[in-house]
Parts: sequence; C-alpha cells; structure tokens
Amino acid sequence: MNPLSTPLRPGALVTSKLFLVFQIGGQRFALAATQVAQILPLLPLKPVPRAPDWVAGIFAHRGEVVPVIDIGALTFDQPAVARTSTRLVLVHYQGRAQQSQALLGLILEQATDTLRCDPAEFKPYGLDNPDAPYLGPVREDAHGLLQWVGVQDLLDDQARALLYAPGLAAIVGEEGDR
Repeated sequence: MNPLSTPLRPGALVTSKLFLVFQIGGQRFALAATQVAQILPLLPLKPVPRAPDWVAGIFAHRGEVVPVIDIGALTFDQPAVARTSTRLVLVHYQGRAQQSQALLGLILEQATDTLRCDPAEFKPYGLDNPDAPYLGPVREDAHGLLQWVGVQDLLDDQARALLYAPGLAAIVGEEGDR
C-alpha cells in the first residue's frame, strides 16, 4: 500500500505544522509558516545610522515602516549572500505581551523550501545560549539537523527599543539629510 494513501485512523489527531526552511552559513533553519506574513525578493533598504551590523535597514511596506534584520549577521556575524534565493521575509513580531503585533523583516538565504512535520519532532539540543535565545530545538532528517528559530525571541530589549522607537522613520530621514 502506498504510504501517502494510508487512511488515518478514526479519531487520529493530525499535528503537523508547516515550516519555511532557509540557511544560515550553510546550516539549515526553519520558521513556523504561521509567523510568516509575506515573502518578498530582496529590496533596497534605508540604513539605520549607528545600528548594529545585523540591522540591515528599514523600508516602507503598505504605509508602514518595517525594520529589517539580517539573520546571518545576527547569528554568525556573516551577512547573507545576495542570491536569487535570498529573500526578505516579513514575519509577525510581538516582542512583549503588552506590545501590539508589528512586522519585522528578515533577510534569509535560500528561503525557497517548506517542510510539513510534527513540531514534536524538534528536540532540545542541550545547550543554553543566552546570546541566541531565538535558536530553538532541532530535528534530524536525511539532510542533517534543522533548527527552529523563534521569531518572538529574535530581539532583546535594546534592539526592540531601537527598531520600534516612535518616529524611527523621521529620525533616520533627518540623519540621512545631514
């Protein structure tokens, strides 16, 4: 019998989730697709003066200024390589419970594939890295390890204050005019 046509048992619970798979420094990572708002090609960005190197800039999207970070630069201090498969992925970000949800742009290499699997297949990997709390559990498959990236843990308080400061677009515009 074809395993793809195997009927589910009555009452069986389907717990699979869709993930967007991408690479950082040749390693595989995944975002839950429910956190993805839109996938765009790389776009020109306005730099944010005096921001950390992993802050790629900002851009206007449907009347909203969206901050963009380079996950490769944040994680391994290596900016993403601009390839045809490198994407600007907009995710739903809410850093704190009292904050309203906003968009956050992520520059992701080879963000062209998806995977549907049971989230329980991702297991803790035994390291507690306080400098990268967004790096979650891992899943092993035929391609090696795949690590889940937690969108809500990408920014610390200082980065959140910088990227979601009231009037960021005006501040960037004024400094760019000097």
